[in-house]
Amino acid sequence: MKLVEKITLIIYSNIMLILSIIACLLVFNWIDIDIVNNVIKTCITTDPASKITLGVSVVFILLSIRCIFFDPTSKEEIKEKQGVLLENENGKLMISKETIENLVETVARDFKEAESISTRVELDKENNVKIYANLYISSDAVIKDLSVNLQNKIKEKIKLAADLDVKEVNISVKKVAQAQEKNA
Repeated sequence: MKLVEKITLIIYSNIMLILSIIACLLVFNWIDIDIVNNVIKTCITTDPASKITLGVSVVFILLSIRCIFFDPTSKEEIKEKQGVLLENENGKLMISKETIENLVETVARDFKEAESISTRVELDKENNVKIYANLYISSDAVIKDLSVNLQNKIKEKIKLAADLDVKEVNISVKKVAQAQEKNA
């Protein structure tokens, strides 16, 4: 969120808080409605106060319209959500998060101990790739060896296929599959 949007949100929230407190005080009859009526009448009818009130009202109307009809997400944030944008002298290449996830799943299929894998990819502004993998393994797997080999292969595959350096491959073993008994 940009600084202007944060400041606007803080100001807007404070105004809503004040109005809510005044409404509660009126409902509980802790302040007289004539006092509030006189303050509002003064803000609207006196010359400098009415211009200030009009200016603040117009600003809040415009900010409300902006918030309702325009998405505050910047183009950079959208690109971060979509994937990694690589550029060279020939043009641009967008590698989506789904592509990276598919590469991870392809690598996992090469390991017979890996029953299945689900992945999540995180990218930061510097295009650093972090992979979070939930792994379901067979009962005969050596978890430590499998995870180290899988992490290395994932990093190699993504470097080879997409020319991206993977900063982290975080593996979480979610389930060990039960060994299948053979019927004799």
